[in-house]
Amino acid sequence: MAHHQIILGLESSCDDTAAAIVRVGQGGAQILSSVVAGQAELHAAYGGVVPEIAARAHAEKLDLCVEHALTQANITLGQVDAFSVTAGPGLIGGVVSGVMLAKGLAAATGKPIYGVNHLAGHALTPRLTDDVAYPYLMLLVSGGHCQFLLVSGPTSFERLGGTIDDAPGEAFDKIARLIALPQPGGPAIEKIAKAGDPKRFAFPRPLLDRPGCDMSFSGLKTAVLRARDALIADQTGLTRQDQADLAAGFQAAVVDVMAEKSRRAFGAYTVQDQRSFCVAGGVAANQAIRSALESVAAEFNARFVAPPLALCTDNAAMIAFAAAEQMTVRPPDDMGLSARPRWPLDTAKPAMLGSGKKGAKA
Repeated sequence: MAHHQIILGLESSCDDTAAAIVRVGQGGAQILSSVVAGQAELHAAYGGVVPEIAARAHAEKLDLCVEHALTQANITLGQVDAFSVTAGPGLIGGVVSGVMLAKGLAAATGKPIYGVNHLAGHALTPRLTDDVAYPYLMLLVSGGHCQFLLVSGPTSFERLGGTIDDAPGEAFDKIARLIALPQPGGPAIEKIAKAGDPKRFAFPRPLLDRPGCDMSFSGLKTAVLRARDALIADQTGLTRQDQADLAAGFQAAVVDVMAEKSRRAFGAYTVQDQRSFCVAGGVAANQAIRSALESVAAEFNARFVAPPLALCTDNAAMIAFAAAEQMTVRPPDDMGLSARPRWPLDTAKPAMLGSGKKGAKA
């Protein structure tokens, strides 16, 4: 590797259009710029991300994000040594927009291009922010994902388990809707749960009776729905205290499941020195979940690492850094690089979600 490399990263797999410039050298990685253009206002009226609207917005904003990233970093396109782009998994319209722009930039400049798995970007973020040593235990937990990974190298990810239905972030949003709280559901539930009694409702702790690290949140969601319906039938509405107690009970169940499954994940993490338990994703911002996971890390004498929230949500700096890590162990991609809607990180394990013609989701 040269004295240092400047990498431009692109991310457009869901509803955030992002570009970033990362400089990597002997002294580690430095984020020179990170631009993220959200689309929340475009999708607000629909109660979720509309793929067609997202794809159009990415196509309109990607080149502007690249311009802003170059300006903020105070460098020219000619100074970029390599391009990296999320090539999947994600909403295919957005991923195609990113891949085509990266190919255009690579063709115009003659510089190499690296297609990066979006989840590898999240999984390698602790190396970017805290220089964590391999191998480390990783819990990737967000709106759309939830899996335990043993990360042994830039392209070596072993999935120890994950959710077999809803991701926790998705469950928080759905429960918030059920009990008439605003979106995004995570912060709304965390806030009102502080005034609630987590023991008032006996909610289940799904899959704790089964071995392994797999999790399930859809049964818990149904239990909250039934408790809510019983209250409404009884008293023709929900009081503020009912909302707080339902939120607290739900959050406590999620905390218990994630803490216990994290303990089990440590069973597969046999390294004794420099042990790290890393948590990335928006749900890690929840203080109740975070403190429970910190306690689990302490039980197993592992360092607890949670990257700053701006680098846990979708961004392009993690994609640029992932490419920097991977270029030491693999060649660049060619112009045959294609966008992939589905792309499991651990291809050796059977599919956890989805299969059929299009392949596994995770």
